Amino acid sequence: MKFKKTILILICTLTSVPFFANDRFPDGTVIPDWFTNFEKVKIEKLGKIYRITDYGVVNDSTLLQTERIQAVIDRAHVNGGGVISFPKGVFLSGALFFRQNTHLHLEEDAVLKGSDDISNFPILPTRIEGRSIDYFAALVNADNLDGFTISGKGTIDGNGLRYWKSFWLRRKFNPQCTNLDEMRPRLVFISNSKNVHLTGVRLINSPFWTTHLYKSENVRLSGLTIFAPREPVKAPSSDAVDIDVCTNVHITGCKISVNDDAIALKGGKGPHADKDPNNGANRNIIIEDCTFGFCHGVLTCGSESIHNRNIIVRRLQVDQAVRLLWLKMRPDTPQNYEYILVENITGNANSFLYIKPWTQFFDLQGEETIPLSYSSNITMRDISLECNVFFDVAESDQYILSDFTFENLQIKTKKDDIPQGFIRNLALKNITINGRKRF
Repeated sequence: MKFKKTILILICTLTSVPFFANDRFPDGTVIPDWFTNFEKVKIEKLGKIYRITDYGVVNDSTLLQTERIQAVIDRAHVNGGGVISFPKGVFLSGALFFRQNTHLHLEEDAVLKGSDDISNFPILPTRIEGRSIDYFAALVNADNLDGFTISGKGTIDGNGLRYWKSFWLRRKFNPQCTNLDEMRPRLVFISNSKNVHLTGVRLINSPFWTTHLYKSENVRLSGLTIFAPREPVKAPSSDAVDIDVCTNVHITGCKISVNDDAIALKGGKGPHADKDPNNGANRNIIIEDCTFGFCHGVLTCGSESIHNRNIIVRRLQVDQAVRLLWLKMRPDTPQNYEYILVENITGNANSFLYIKPWTQFFDLQGEETIPLSYSSNITMRDISLECNVFFDVAESDQYILSDFTFENLQIKTKKDDIPQGFIRNLALKNITINGRKRF
């Protein structure tokens, strides 16, 4: 047993993965070895390299080449699989669909650029905003795959400017328009898959959500740079990572700055969302050793989410986030956010903790009563943060908050109130606010 632990520590050292003996999730269950035992993607081990320029694709940023690139993917699949490699250059494409045993690799200075014409993204059965509906495909699509990888030093560029401008123009004309009213694709959509690794690449300028993971297991995102601007044109709904009914997701060593939520936990919405087999819980999520720039929420539960359990956020640097932890409580959806740990965070945000009813576009679908929601066993500890509002939490008869622990906090804030009484079993330990120890 001692020999096995020594080997594991050595592996973690060689792969730059922090190792913690007996590391556990917030509910006490042991974290699976999958989270620490991983290697870098080595494309030479994934099969034949299919360099797209060897198969009729040309380096021309103005020429749409969806069919030619898809033909390379299909050819590799028919021949047993392989790596679809993009060399230096800019390659314009609509929706691409990866097959079993095919992988995407972007060499240094290679750019896969999305078309800004929505007609190049077919409408098909998919998943978006907590619903399983017909909607537009993403630029990169991977469904029902085992072992799919995206790797390299290149870029996937959603080319979102035209979509963003169109969205804000529509919103100006009709302030009640929803996200889905403006037709736009996501950047990467991975569904019904397992043993997935996205590593090294830049994911930028998505027209809509950047990386959407649905009903997938053992998905790792490492060393990514995910970016969408907030100026001069805001990139609306450009979530960096949307985790939707997934188990075992590891986000490590990433740099994230987007004009919406950074990590958003999804899963379904509506008064009967917990009865729909297309919906479900997110379990065993670890976000660690990342840096976050501007975003609406570093970790956000919702707005389409029914159950999140065993979520760890640790060892982050945060700068200009609007909220560190955001629990969106929908009046039309039964929700349960439990066993969430946020620790070892430094930096600044507008709000340390934000919990309030989320009322945008909610629909009780004819139900007369609002379903009761819960949030429990939330721990935030070992955090040094400068913020405008420390405790941005509202009492509501729509939800019950219980078993919250705040420990070892160094907070500099303009608004230092800690409302007590409506969080059951609230524990405050070693909290210093504006240089004065308060608890």
